[in-house]
Amino acid sequence: MTQLKRTPLYNEHLKLGAKIVEFGGFEMPVQYKGIIEEHNTVRKFAGLFDVSHMGEIEITGPGAKEFIQKLITNNIEKIEPGKIIYSPICYENGGTVDDLLIYCFDWEHFWMVVNASNTEKDWQWIVRHKENEDVQLKNISDDIGQLALQGPRSQEILQLLTPLDLSSIKYYRFQEGEVAGCHCIISRTGYTGEDGFELYTKSNDVITLWQQLLTSGEKFGLAPIGLGARDTLRFEAGLPLYGHELSPEITPLEAGLGIFVDLKSGKEFIGRDVLLRQKEEGLKRKKVGLEMIERGIPREGYQVYKGEREIGFVTSGSFCPTLGKNLAMALIEIGEAQIDNEVSVMIRNRPCKAMVTKIPFYSTK
Repeated sequence: MTQLKRTPLYNEHLKLGAKIVEFGGFEMPVQYKGIIEEHNTVRKFAGLFDVSHMGEIEITGPGAKEFIQKLITNNIEKIEPGKIIYSPICYENGGTVDDLLIYCFDWEHFWMVVNASNTEKDWQWIVRHKENEDVQLKNISDDIGQLALQGPRSQEILQLLTPLDLSSIKYYRFQEGEVAGCHCIISRTGYTGEDGFELYTKSNDVITLWQQLLTSGEKFGLAPIGLGARDTLRFEAGLPLYGHELSPEITPLEAGLGIFVDLKSGKEFIGRDVLLRQKEEGLKRKKVGLEMIERGIPREGYQVYKGEREIGFVTSGSFCPTLGKNLAMALIEIGEAQIDNEVSVMIRNRPCKAMVTKIPFYSTK
């Protein structure tokens, strides 16, 4: 049996009364006071997440840019030092290895921030595809602690602890500086649909950072948030979760991520030929939103029907606290993907009516 890992904040979570579960090979807090209360705290005030389980892979050297280009579906030419790009990486058959963030420090120094459950798989995939490029690869995941501060009051809270002008950090940009005496990489990114920041620091500094943020942010309504609310928040915002909306069997195009797949510039990347063919021939299935008309919560894996015909399956489903609705994301036949089309979801062996709706379900805009 594989030994579960713990982030440096494990004992802090226990002190705060967190319920601990296994996630991505780690023992992580799923909730502290309750998923709905924590969800609403992030939407109204701010929440602090331990995301130190995420993986970080450093890529350096004169060939770093070209090496990354052949791995990712997006185009790294879109960014410059101090900017971040989101991208899937694909297998040769177009299925998804992972989705990740790429931080550009300079044209010979990048980070890939990958999903916790995929860190070792991604590392092996990246190493395997190094050919004669002049690059150095390093898995620095164990050296880095990461926190996410999310919600409308995030900037006020963080500004108390840093001399940096946070208003100068635009969306998908980052800077380096001091926060609560700890050297950090501060990026305006997140996974909740709210404004906020992700902070990277040395793993042995992350406890100090966590404690200082919770103390300073208490008067603004800041609270620690577990993985349960992290999932409902990202779900409302229509953000994909690897293993649900993305997988080795689901391509980025099917998952609605076509804007992150560069098929126009002519750049070569792993899986390009299959994805190009899929686009030219037309998608056979597509990710859609579903709003339940009848009572019932649609869960991952539940079948979706049109009349007596199975047309797809739920990739993620939940009660959405902000909207007060039972919603789902599902992968269904393209011919049934039009908005307002009535379908049914099989919930406990009973077909329950639902309607195709747009994604995201929630937006701050």
